[in-house]
Amino acid sequence: MSVIPAKDPRLTWSGTISLEEGPGWVKPWRIPRGDLDLYSPGESGLAGRAEMPSGVRVRLATDAEELAVGCEPLAEDGRFDLCVGGQIVATAPYAAGATEVCFEGLPAGEKSVEIWLSPAMPVAVRHIALPEGAYCEKSEDTRLRWVAYGSSITHCRTAGSPATTWPGVVARARDFNLTSLGFGGQCHADPFIARLIRDLPADFISVKIGINIYGAASLGPRAFCPAVLGTIATIRDGHPHTPFAVCSPIWGHDRETTPNMIGLTLEQMRAEVAEAVEAFKRRGDENIYYIDGLKLFDESLAEHLPDNLHPDATGYEIMGENFLEEVFGVQGVEVGEKPR
Repeated sequence: MSVIPAKDPRLTWSGTISLEEGPGWVKPWRIPRGDLDLYSPGESGLAGRAEMPSGVRVRLATDAEELAVGCEPLAEDGRFDLCVGGQIVATAPYAAGATEVCFEGLPAGEKSVEIWLSPAMPVAVRHIALPEGAYCEKSEDTRLRWVAYGSSITHCRTAGSPATTWPGVVARARDFNLTSLGFGGQCHADPFIARLIRDLPADFISVKIGINIYGAASLGPRAFCPAVLGTIATIRDGHPHTPFAVCSPIWGHDRETTPNMIGLTLEQMRAEVAEAVEAFKRRGDENIYYIDGLKLFDESLAEHLPDNLHPDATGYEIMGENFLEEVFGVQGVEVGEKPR
């Protein structure tokens, strides 16, 4: 086999914010690793979630019909996906402790492949191994860029496989270059995340906000709507005209009408997210859209919410299909052809 080191410039790391380099390996992060004290101070668990590569892909052009990903020992059982042209052509399961994940039966001929890493654990890649004689060239990702911010329901650690998270379903269907900022338990309208999105190139932005704030009671009735307004305003500072979907929580069982410890219900939070979007519309923002979370996942899908909070693997795929229909069908969001 021909070994391509993870640091080789022929490999494109898509969906990453920063890369950590160790002795012979590269680990993707979804926040700037050099600024962990700003993004994840004190007792915050954001760093641990940002170290998990949800939506991160290793991209290359090759004619190989098989390849292997060499990595540091993986912490638990999981899967990687390999996609060509947005289609999953191979899924490779592995067991805890594995140091190699192998794909076989890839389409013949020249192609750009994307290896979707597991969203459920940190992954430090050592190399890509190709058969002798197979070529490897850089495949730049020039597709329209989508930045998606959200909670564990956007992180999707329990998706069936890495490319079947709901953002993965949408990105593959729309041919987007996805950057997923879904952080399990850690979507609290953090100012530094809003600043990060502000400064990233983006052709489409989505923010799905509320459920972590409800669960942790991190913002009360006085602060919740202002925090949503501030998140939108900060992002708009860098992307004044980019299509922007602001999503409220999906159906949440008894959380719908049961106040949390500081008096918020999901029904109330949806109304406040909707009002925040309307405030920007009243000021002339014609490219911001309110997406009711119940349009993405409502009570009729309760069988796919096994813990009454997180969708199961099928639920995530349904949620992706519903996002496609609601955002690009019903609401008619149009995403431009040039990065902003």
